[in-house]
Amino acid sequence: MNVPGKLNSSSSELDLDRPNLEDYLPSGASIQQEPDGKLHLRDLLDISPALSEAAGAIIDDSFTRCFKSNPPEPWNWNVYLFPLWCFGVVIRYFVLFPLRVLVLTIGWIIFLSAFIPVHLLLKGHDKLRKYLERCLVELICSFFVASWTGVVKYHGPRPSMRPKQVFVANHTSMIDFIILEQMTAFAVIMQKHPGWVGLLQKTILESVGCIWFNRSEAKDREIVAKKLRDHVVGPDNNPLLIFPEGTCVNNHYTVMFKKGAFELGCSVCPVAIKYNKIFVDAFWNSRKQSFTMHLLQLMTSWAVVCDVWYLEPENIRPGETPIEFAERVREIISVRAGLKMVPWDGYLKYSRPSPKHRERKQQSFAESMLRRLEEK
Repeated sequence: MNVPGKLNSSSSELDLDRPNLEDYLPSGASIQQEPDGKLHLRDLLDISPALSEAAGAIIDDSFTRCFKSNPPEPWNWNVYLFPLWCFGVVIRYFVLFPLRVLVLTIGWIIFLSAFIPVHLLLKGHDKLRKYLERCLVELICSFFVASWTGVVKYHGPRPSMRPKQVFVANHTSMIDFIILEQMTAFAVIMQKHPGWVGLLQKTILESVGCIWFNRSEAKDREIVAKKLRDHVVGPDNNPLLIFPEGTCVNNHYTVMFKKGAFELGCSVCPVAIKYNKIFVDAFWNSRKQSFTMHLLQLMTSWAVVCDVWYLEPENIRPGETPIEFAERVREIISVRAGLKMVPWDGYLKYSRPSPKHRERKQQSFAESMLRRLEEK
C-alpha cells in the first residue's frame, strides 16, 4: 500500500529511462534465442546485468541526454525553400541583430547613468537605494529580453517580498534568471563566473542580495548555507531564487534537486519554465559554448518564446524528509512544464565516478560471472 506524501522508491527506479534494446535493431530482427544453437545477442546480454547496462548506455545514455542540444530538423532542403531560408538569414543577421544590439546598448546607457549615482549617492538612505536598485535591475533585464525579441508569458501571481519563503525553478540557461528577474528582482544563488559575467556579479547583482559560490570549494557550501538561512528570515530582503538542479539541463528533463533549499524550514514556491524551440533552443551548454556566444545565438534568432508558471507554495509534510520534499516539488515542476524526471545527480557532469561506485559494479559483475560458471 502506498503511504500518502511518501515517495515510492524501489530498485527499479534507475530503469525509468533505460532504452529497450530491441527498438534499435534493424526492422524484422530479433534478439530472441533461436533453436540452431548459435550464440545470439540475448545470450550475451543474459551473462550479466553489467553488459546489459553497457549496451543500453552505448545505444541511448539517459544521463548525457539531459545535457545534449537537439538540433532542429532542417527544412531548407529543396529548391524553393532554400531561397526563403537565405532571405531569413539576411533579415536575422543584418537587420534584426543590429537593431537588437542598439536596443541593448541604449539599455546599458540608461541603466548605468542611473545606477551609478543611485549606488554612490544614496548610501545613507538604504531603503530608497535598495528600491531604486531593484527597479533598475528589473529594467536592464527587460532590455536583455527585448534584445532577443523575448515572448514570455507569465502564469500565476507575481512573487512578493515576504519572509520565510524561497522560490525554486528548473534550470535551462543563465537566461532563466534574466527572464524571472525582469518581473521580480530576485536574490539568486549562482555559481561564480569569470569574465564580464563575473564583473556583473560582483558589482550590480550584489546590490539585490545575490549569493555566489564555487562548486569546487567545499568551504563555500557552509558559508552559503548560513547566508541562505539569514536571508530567508529578513522581511526586507528580496525574494530568494534557487535553481536546485545545480546545472543547466536541456529543458526536456529534470535531474535531482539538491536538498539545501528544502531544509530551511520555510515555504517553497515552485517555478516552472518551459521554452518553445520553434525559433531557437535556449539550452546553454557551458562546456561547449561561452555565455557571450550563447547570447549571440539568441540575438540572431527570430525570437525566444517561453512560458513561466508561478505555482502554489509547498511546505514539508509531517514525517517527510528534505530529500522527499525536494522530489515532490521536482515532480510538481516537471508535470507543469511537461518535463521528464530522471534519477541522476546533475553534478555528475562535473566529476568522474567514485571508486566505491566502480568497486560495486566490479563486484556485481564478478558475482554474476561466478554464478554463470557454477551453472555450467
